[in-house]
Amino acid sequence: MSGQILDATLVAAPKQRNTNAEKADLRAGRVPEDWQDKPSKLSHKDRHARWTLKFTKAKRQDDGTMPSSDLAIPFFGYKSHVSIDRKYRFIRKWKTTDAAASDGARLREGLLDKANTASSVWADTAYRSKANEDFMEKQGFVSKVHRKKPHLKPIPLHIQRSNAGKSVIRSRVEHVFADQKSQMGLFVRTVGITRATMRIGLANIVYNMRRFLFLERISANA
Repeated sequence: MSGQILDATLVAAPKQRNTNAEKADLRAGRVPEDWQDKPSKLSHKDRHARWTLKFTKAKRQDDGTMPSSDLAIPFFGYKSHVSIDRKYRFIRKWKTTDAAASDGARLREGLLDKANTASSVWADTAYRSKANEDFMEKQGFVSKVHRKKPHLKPIPLHIQRSNAGKSVIRSRVEHVFADQKSQMGLFVRTVGITRATMRIGLANIVYNMRRFLFLERISANA
């Protein structure tokens, strides 16, 4: 399977209209007092989805210039973390968290597939940390994680070349997310992380089935 690639994508959920006090209670893991004696209201409130900022490339302006900063768009929902094999692009491991959860820490929470026939692990800079590098070394994996750019300094040429080479392989995971969102319309319409995990898990299974049929057709036509 030639190694594995890790990444995560945001999955939208219906937005909640909560007060600042209710949001504070939810972030602290508490049920807002006003909800406790209203079971019907409580059943329709998603206490696990979270707000985060989705950064996207700024669009070119009318005069042809590019803004100096990217766009930060508020986003509410969950995050789908996956590990795919490099060769066939099947989803081998996956995990669901709230949208605000960091990507990097998930690497040490069962996303790495020890059954892969190669030890290399590709991922973007969000997964670059000493804890992750030490973990992969102890588990027998070879890190191909992007190196972080120096803060407020020119990017050394060797880092640019290294990351560019890794991007060619790492970018394959983007096709998985694009397929799920464009072809399958991945969206969480349920309440709570348990159901969201099931919804995203089923989407991963369907993707693998569709990917398998595609590879079978390619093989038959070869």
